[in-house]
Amino acid sequence: MARPARKARSAPRRSGTIGDTTRFLLLIVLAALLLRSFVLAPFSIPSESMLPELEVGDYLIVAKWPYGWSRHSLPLPIPAFRGRILGTAPARGDVVVFKNPGNVRTDYIKRVIGLPGDRVAVRGGRLVLNGSIVPRVRVADLLVPVSPNSPCRPAPGLAVTLERDEEAGAICRYPRYRETLPGGREYDVIDLGHVAADDTREFRVPAGHYFMLGDNRDRSADSRFPAAADGGTGFVPAENLVGRAASLVFSTDGTAAWTKPWTWWNATRRDRIGAGL
Repeated sequence: MARPARKARSAPRRSGTIGDTTRFLLLIVLAALLLRSFVLAPFSIPSESMLPELEVGDYLIVAKWPYGWSRHSLPLPIPAFRGRILGTAPARGDVVVFKNPGNVRTDYIKRVIGLPGDRVAVRGGRLVLNGSIVPRVRVADLLVPVSPNSPCRPAPGLAVTLERDEEAGAICRYPRYRETLPGGREYDVIDLGHVAADDTREFRVPAGHYFMLGDNRDRSADSRFPAAADGGTGFVPAENLVGRAASLVFSTDGTAAWTKPWTWWNATRRDRIGAGL
């Protein structure tokens, strides 16, 4: 006696699988957007204005939450949003990323030197804060291997020199000093010699603003100069703060080509990865 034929099973519907995958990918995108907007964001260093701590080709993570959030700390600014949510003032000496008041499409990174109400000046290349010269001492010179991301630019009257080393090759030597802010915060700066920005008027930082300086004092467009697109910053409003520089996650000397993976290893500055700021 013949057995009744079994009904053929229909193939599983693929629409559910496609829908689940789509939802999963959307959740990943949403999570990445929320992380980028409110927690951490990547930034790269395009200039030497923060030598010796930061070099061209460094990639760092910026923490968004320490100062709260403003329209400028979001990936897509909201024009009607003013002020800061859960705003907290940066500490003197913090390295911060902010929008240049002269062009809010451009991110700058500098060190907070003047808080609201402070009096800041530079005289003879020395930082003067609230009438007192900020102490500094000479420390070992900064030696940077010359590369596409770190070219050496000696100039008449400036104490920056191009030298040759049998093992390291061409290196650039910069005079380095250690400054100590009131409260004991220490960091290193570069002073190449006398330039026009070494003597300024006294600036009084207005309420709700900050005075920023680059650590490479003679090659930094900062609060000593009026705010301008691709130029100085003037006083930086609190709402322009994006976040506090937290840690280096990658650094390259610029000799690698993205289309040539075998060049990536030698171009990576492995000793800089993971350095805190």
